[in-house]
Amino acid sequence: MIKILTLGIETSCDETAAAVLRGGREILSNVISTQIPVHQKFGGVVPEIASRKHIVNIMPVIDEAITKAGVELSQISQIAVTYGPGLVGALLVGVSAAKTLAYALKVPLIAVNHMEGHIFANFLSAPELEPPFLALVVSGGHSALILQKDYNNFELLGQTRDDAAGEAFDKIARVMDLPYPGGPQIDKLAKLGNPDAIDFPRAKVSNFDFSFSGLKSAVLNYLNSAKMKGEEINNADVAASFQKAVVDALVDKTIAAAEKFQLKKIVLAGGVAANSSLEGTLRKNCDAQGLEFYFPSKILCTDNAAMIACRGYYQSLEKKFADSTLNAVPNLTF
Repeated sequence: MIKILTLGIETSCDETAAAVLRGGREILSNVISTQIPVHQKFGGVVPEIASRKHIVNIMPVIDEAITKAGVELSQISQIAVTYGPGLVGALLVGVSAAKTLAYALKVPLIAVNHMEGHIFANFLSAPELEPPFLALVVSGGHSALILQKDYNNFELLGQTRDDAAGEAFDKIARVMDLPYPGGPQIDKLAKLGNPDAIDFPRAKVSNFDFSFSGLKSAVLNYLNSAKMKGEEINNADVAASFQKAVVDALVDKTIAAAEKFQLKKIVLAGGVAANSSLEGTLRKNCDAQGLEFYFPSKILCTDNAAMIACRGYYQSLEKKFADSTLNAVPNLTF
């Protein structure tokens, strides 16, 4: 039996990525061209520059993915592409490339929700993983708890009401004059600090929603007040205390949701999943509660096309294909 070959394409933000999967979970190639050095000087992603870089990189990245997979472009069975959420200009580059290739090769086109793709990264890291499970998705633009009932059935249990966790990390890092991207820098600095040094607030939000704007403001106020008073600031303690507040909020809600819905498996997904404190704290709590914990490899935590191809494969099993009218949806939700 010849397994389906899926070409995945991802251009939602500042990574141009392409990957080839055989079947649903076998990665033949996973190529990522990052723009971090380009945007670092600006302290964050500049949408117009990101779009232009995607235009330059998209075909060379796809060619490299095909070559590394050891297959011919003509052998590709279907094409999966991120169509949202993300930066509209960046998304359009990937969608346009995918539509053109699908038309030229006469193969099906699959529209993939980027956030669902992050969840499916866990299937690539853990071949034994099967739904149902609870997914904590944490990225620069999103923080959400998702009940995944089967491969194509999701229920949104809660999400951030304001800033996403990753967004809060980046904003605090910027104020502390840490390089972009801020999340990894906060994580690194926090290892040198005392997480109990400063008692930053945890928002009391009903149900399984999150809120990080109050925490962000509290950290900013602490830093500004100390500067105005001429007090010495221990940046490592600030980073550690801030990070602990974020992690506590995410983990507490996740464990509570697993208990309420009687779920025995928890998966962590999204770019902020690479945060060592979040992964370690959630794993520790899962162990204490007798829950199975799944966590993607570091390369699959951040934006990549292998996860998009994986999500697309499972959509294709139910014939969930797109047509030539597919467009970017920058504010796409679950």
